[in-house]
Amino acid sequence: VDECVTVMNPCGTGMDQTCNDPNTASSSPNDYVCTCNVDMSVTKTNGPATCTNDECSPNPCDTSQMQTCNDPNSSPSSTGDYVCSCPNGVTATGASVATCIVDECVTVMNPCGTGMDQTCNDPNTAANSLHDFVCTCTADMSITRVDGPASCTSDECNPNPCDTAQSQTCNDPNQSAGSTGDYVCTCPNGVSATGGKVAQCVVDECQPSPCGSDQTCNDPNKASNVLHDFTCTCNADMSIVQTDGPANTTCSKDECSPNPCDMAQSQTCNDPNPSFLPSSVNDFVCTCPNGVTATGTSVTKCIVDECVENTNPCGSGGDQTCNDPNTSANSRNDFVCTCTADMSVTKINGAATCTKDECSPNPCDTSQMQTCNDPNPSPSSTGDYVCSCPNGVTATGAAVATCVVDECVTVMNPCGTGMDQTCNDPNTASSSPNDFVCTCTADM
Repeated sequence: VDECVTVMNPCGTGMDQTCNDPNTASSSPNDYVCTCNVDMSVTKTNGPATCTNDECSPNPCDTSQMQTCNDPNSSPSSTGDYVCSCPNGVTATGASVATCIVDECVTVMNPCGTGMDQTCNDPNTAANSLHDFVCTCTADMSITRVDGPASCTSDECNPNPCDTAQSQTCNDPNQSAGSTGDYVCTCPNGVSATGGKVAQCVVDECQPSPCGSDQTCNDPNKASNVLHDFTCTCNADMSIVQTDGPANTTCSKDECSPNPCDMAQSQTCNDPNPSFLPSSVNDFVCTCPNGVTATGTSVTKCIVDECVENTNPCGSGGDQTCNDPNTSANSRNDFVCTCTADMSVTKINGAATCTKDECSPNPCDTSQMQTCNDPNPSPSSTGDYVCSCPNGVTATGAAVATCVVDECVTVMNPCGTGMDQTCNDPNTASSSPNDFVCTCTADM
């Protein structure tokens, strides 16, 4: 019984060992021998031999210096050949490196920040001496910091140390941490102080002028903390002064507000100089609709001639005259229209009726075909109409009693158009028509 054959994987599944059974008798079991190929002195009976020995497990190197370990030959018979390596590449075989050189200014990324305002120095580059690098400000080498970037700038204007009540602004021309007290406080008008507040800023509230165009501005105290003390003085009257605001509401006084004129007479008012000055009092002008004026008082009486102001007060014809007996503005609608043809015909506050046609309606005898004519259609002229018959007979103031109507004359061609007949109307009364007689000339 060769156990190297009958036993499954007697020396393990690897290919690093060979198996030998020195006694294959069935009565001699468990005596096979496993021998390491790389080191034949390493054997084991009845089982796989241990052919590797990693001296780096556990790490024998100085981990406080961040040393790593590597065992190039992990054979059990190969000892003391492991290698310890420092982060900077320094190595030692079979033992830890005594001291690893670690320059944190090189190994740490941006140890003093990304700016170019600092230099870095690691006074102790031993691996076990970390976080001791020093950052030094280039502009001020007295400013340093260990294990991190130094604060090389210091803006003394943050927060603002100036007098904000006077609207002062701040500027730090040198923001080096070692440069203190050089900030500048500046007033709105340009006055400045270095390393402290401006005691008093000059502020002229009259620039630009807040007063009206008819006023003068004066700021008696231009300190920035003394505000709202400017005065506005009226140019026309220097006794009128307003503090902290324009005096334009008091520089003028319109005497026409309210209207002092006689509005019952439709008078209007105009104040040519609305000033408070004594010389400009009662200079308002009252004006009547017809242009009559008075200064400093109402017009006693406005003359209003309605015959002039009204358009066609007596009509558009030329048959009437107009007269306004009272032209006072408060005496309206009293004008009189008088007919020119008959001055006895008048009308107040409107056109008179200057014509009366007695022929409308026709008073004549229309059965006798009488026509009517009124030679003087005046309202005071009555009974002078004329009635006329077709044959010319007339009567005045009444119808013609009987019109003579000769049908031989009035009828066209009563006996025909020939010359062979004569015509005779035996009764020419208009009430006797159709009685004319036609007689043949050749045979009467």
